[in-house]
Amino acid sequence: MTPDAVLSVAIDFALVLLSVALLMTVLRIVRGPALPDRVLGLDMLVAIAIGFIAVIAIKTGFSLYIDIAIALGLVGFLATVAFARFVLARGLAPEQAAEGASAKGSPKRGKAVQAPRRKRRGTR
Repeated sequence: MTPDAVLSVAIDFALVLLSVALLMTVLRIVRGPALPDRVLGLDMLVAIAIGFIAVIAIKTGFSLYIDIAIALGLVGFLATVAFARFVLARGLAPEQAAEGASAKGSPKRGKAVQAPRRKRRGTR
């Protein structure tokens, strides 16, 4: 087998594996179940896209694709940080909030849960 044949087989194998990874990641994004799962799925999509770009750069021999992959990696990183800040600013996911409330214990029957009162400013 010649080196070109080995490279061609490796490129085809890498494209098949990346395609399977892409389908599994899209499935994870669609199924969820929570927002952090979807954010992680989007980050994985960026990584898979970088892999596709790198394999195509090797296949075509056009080195400008590597620069595009690096730029996509930087943008993907910034998007992941922005999503993480959004999740933190939003607070707990509804699933985690429900688990936290059940862990603290539910109120006794007949007792209403009251929100803590806030002090007014500027009044005596």
